[in-house]
Amino acid sequence: MHMNMVFERKLPIPQEVKKMFPLSEQLAAVVKQRADELADIFSGRSDKFILIIGPCSADNADSVLDYISRLREVQEKVKDKIFIIPRIYTGKPRTTGDGYKGLLHQPDPTEKPDMFKGIVAIRNLHMRALSESGFSCADEMLYPENHRYLSDIIGYVAVGARSVEDQHHRLTASGLNIPVGMKNPMSGDISVMMNAISAAQHPHTFIYRGWEVHSSGNPLAHAILRGYVNKHGQNMPNYHYEDLLHLCESYSKSELKNPALIIDTNHSNSGKDPFQQPRICKEVLYSCRHSDDIKRLVKGFMIESYIEDGSQKIGECVYGKSITDACLGWEKSERLIYDIAELV
Repeated sequence: MHMNMVFERKLPIPQEVKKMFPLSEQLAAVVKQRADELADIFSGRSDKFILIIGPCSADNADSVLDYISRLREVQEKVKDKIFIIPRIYTGKPRTTGDGYKGLLHQPDPTEKPDMFKGIVAIRNLHMRALSESGFSCADEMLYPENHRYLSDIIGYVAVGARSVEDQHHRLTASGLNIPVGMKNPMSGDISVMMNAISAAQHPHTFIYRGWEVHSSGNPLAHAILRGYVNKHGQNMPNYHYEDLLHLCESYSKSELKNPALIIDTNHSNSGKDPFQQPRICKEVLYSCRHSDDIKRLVKGFMIESYIEDGSQKIGECVYGKSITDACLGWEKSERLIYDIAELV
């Protein structure tokens, strides 16, 4: 019996794509230096505050790079306190499978999917951000098999709420040498997230890209709280003081290395209202002032931000406006970064 799939073409392996679009020694050194600094923050050797900030999905190279160049100017002003990692999210999880799936699938959101063009587009975009602004960026590990197309450029990886229970994501995370954030699942069950972190911190043997591989465990795997959806389908936050204290206790009962938390200020935490993000950031920083345990645990925020406020439908073509989740516009985002720098 044949599978119900059409096999279009064999795609080049990551090693071949890296040869087509190689990273210079100078840029590789920038990636390494930023990776070392980030590892110091997650392990507690540095008390800088992390901001993983940028569009919900990287839908247009020009506006994404324009946005990142603006972040570079702000980063220079707050570099003593804040470590910025721009979001270049090239794959977009879709709850029903419908809709725009990200730059990897559709380099042009108005045309049909082309996976080879997509692989080239995501590598080019991450490389341009690195060469033009000096930022190694964050991406979501939506498909573990694809990580190696970007593994020499990328600075941070998130595993989403729909993927965090998946064995392959957990095992792949255990073989990465950069911080991997594990989001709480859609249900909000914190034990699922903690199990994912534990799995990622341990060594494993598994099949990856047709190879038998051995991972050594990733001590920088950590928690991301993004809110959850209750049994009535309502968005519920999990960034309040009691939630953070509960996570501190969960970490203290575990044997996990480098306890760390990133708060995702959008998604279910904001009820998908991006304009709540500044208020949420300030509440969390207020909680940090009241508890040394929380202050030690909270390493930063994940913020959805773009040039224009809100979102638009595909084809509307407003420059720098999200075609997926609504984002906080540039002026509000810039003000928020300076506010955070004053409060940390």
